[in-house]
Amino acid sequence: MPESAVRLDERDDRIVATLDRPATRNAIDQQTVDELHALCARLEVEKKILVLTGAGGVFASGADIAQLRERTADDARRGINSAVFRRIRDLPMPVIAAVAGYALGGGAELAYAADIRIATPDARFGNPETGLGIIAAAGATWRLPEIVGHARATELLLTGRIIDAATAFDWGLVTALHEPGELLAAAHALADRITANGARATELTKQALLAPREQHPAIELELQAELFDSDEKRARMTAFLDRRARKEHP
Repeated sequence: MPESAVRLDERDDRIVATLDRPATRNAIDQQTVDELHALCARLEVEKKILVLTGAGGVFASGADIAQLRERTADDARRGINSAVFRRIRDLPMPVIAAVAGYALGGGAELAYAADIRIATPDARFGNPETGLGIIAAAGATWRLPEIVGHARATELLLTGRIIDAATAFDWGLVTALHEPGELLAAAHALADRITANGARATELTKQALLAPREQHPAIELELQAELFDSDEKRARMTAFLDRRARKEHP
């Protein structure tokens, strides 16, 4: 059996998935895609937070060019990378991308599929696909404009420009920068803050965030209706009021 392309560190409320193909700087090949599909199948049921990162100081250098070169029009229509990235995006609980080093091509598109992205100061993002005679077809043409705006996304996708971490932070592509030795701890700190909140409320917040614009505001009202009748809402609000009463009347 080949070695795993995605190394998993499992906890009660989260899974850290580390892309681990050092010979190709974690390029995304068919094995990686298959293992990510298997992981998604679990997380769609177990509903844990997913932290995505890469081994060896690199997130993912892109799709595996050796495999990509041999793919046909039928392969393109299958959306090999696109399908698994969409599945990651649609996971019930939040996905955090902890990006060190290069996140290029398919690697960048994997990061775009996350709900939250943090990075190291040496991180680099870009989509150089047109230089290889193809387009960025695994989400960049529609996710990237949503994240950084249409004008900036257009420049990056048409020029193949690679941006540094400071620019990514300035543009809102990443929400924080951390030194390499602190990156994973920062991802866990984000996960800790998320898991301290109501699990169902977190899940429904993500659902609302991903809903098409035309579904708003009706979708929020329906999701809120479920939560208003929940035992967790009553318990959390009662605990909040009790804490406030103790502070006001020690």
